[in-house]
Amino acid sequence: MSLVLDPAAQDLLFREARTANTFTDEPVTDEQVQAIYDLVKYGPTSMNQSPLRVTLVRSAEARERLVQHLAEGNQKKTAAAPLVAILSADNEFHEELPHLFPHFPQAKDLFAGSREAREKNAALNAALQAAYFIIGVRAAGLAAGPMTGLDFEGVRKEFLDDDHTPLMVVNIGKPGADAWFPRSPRLDYEQVVTTV
Repeated sequence: MSLVLDPAAQDLLFREARTANTFTDEPVTDEQVQAIYDLVKYGPTSMNQSPLRVTLVRSAEARERLVQHLAEGNQKKTAAAPLVAILSADNEFHEELPHLFPHFPQAKDLFAGSREAREKNAALNAALQAAYFIIGVRAAGLAAGPMTGLDFEGVRKEFLDDDHTPLMVVNIGKPGADAWFPRSPRLDYEQVVTTV
């Protein structure tokens, strides 16, 4: 069975997609980011929790504050990227469940009494949404450079609050010169999939 998605789109979203390490200076607009979000918000999450939150780092001052919390190998490319997004999990996502999951009015109450349950669900579902976001960046014809080499607590204190847990930082823009490292190997189907 073949895939329904056009092969060119398969290449754009997956086969040719790479983590960009350099970018041109072409700006990434708010309209582009909104188009990305308006596409990826439809990706499924458990109980439609939708805990991903996106903090766009645009100002030079904010960029400097962020760069100091990144691993050394990530600092230069983040300083030069046209746009940087901090992706985080909202641990108070349950407050939105009456709107997001209206056919089950008790959904909010399932999480209201347990911060631990909220954090666990927020982390899993926001990570899923972060993957959608990266694919959405690619669908917009842009390159994404997701990174987890950072001081998570430092980023949280600098940009977020106690109700938000940072997941990653994503550089976004048009790829620049020598943007790609060589393609790394992948596991084969037989190494990953088992049938029981």
